[in-house]
Amino acid sequence: MAFFDLIGLSPWATAYAVACMAVAGFVRGFAGFGMSALLVLSLGLVLPPKAVVPSAFLLEVVASVHMFPSVRRHVEWRLAVLIMTGAAMGIPIGTYALSQVPDQVMRVVLSIFVICMVAVLWTGFRLKRTPKGIWTVLYGIGSGIANGAASFGGQPNAIYMLSSPITAQAARATIVFIALVTDIYATAVAYGHGLLTHQLLARSLMLMVPMAVGIALGNGHFLNTPAETFRRFALLLLMFLAGASLVRALVGVT
Repeated sequence: MAFFDLIGLSPWATAYAVACMAVAGFVRGFAGFGMSALLVLSLGLVLPPKAVVPSAFLLEVVASVHMFPSVRRHVEWRLAVLIMTGAAMGIPIGTYALSQVPDQVMRVVLSIFVICMVAVLWTGFRLKRTPKGIWTVLYGIGSGIANGAASFGGQPNAIYMLSSPITAQAARATIVFIALVTDIYATAVAYGHGLLTHQLLARSLMLMVPMAVGIALGNGHFLNTPAETFRRFALLLLMFLAGASLVRALVGVT
């Protein structure tokens, strides 16, 4: 039982966590995003948020480092830099908004925004060309506000990539790179607040094994999937995550 005491989970909860991690890893390997949101939704049933969110950040960093060598040649570097520049300006605004507006209200607003945007993209809408630099920076600011206010930045970024006239490979690769940078920052913040306990680190280390298996399977599936199928899967994933976040906010679950 020493092992289960070390990771802070019962045997049944450990089996559940491993299964959730494998599924979330598969989604990450295939779509390039969504892993941390799925972990928070699923592991939040057996662990408190402060034990799940920092672990999700740490696992996202490991996942991005694992995936980056195989996708880096497809990254739209200019697009990524512009979005991250905007996000750096938007995060402090979002953090301030969080101190003024209830978290649940922010999640309701952002979830409805994502659902509406996904509905538009599902019709086949796409930008004819990538927006000019200033518009991309402004979108990055919006993403940063969403991230600072409700840890919601990944979904707007995915929407932007899916609406742009870039390939599925480029969209996925750019999402992975942006996640790598932002999650390193988030992990550092969590460390600064003393949230990376020995138990959390041990549990995260254990979960890296099913995560790696899931990512490998998801990545292999992506390589054999048509671009339009990938786009529809990503849109459905966004709809599910936004819908789940909306329900949680409306019923008052933190």
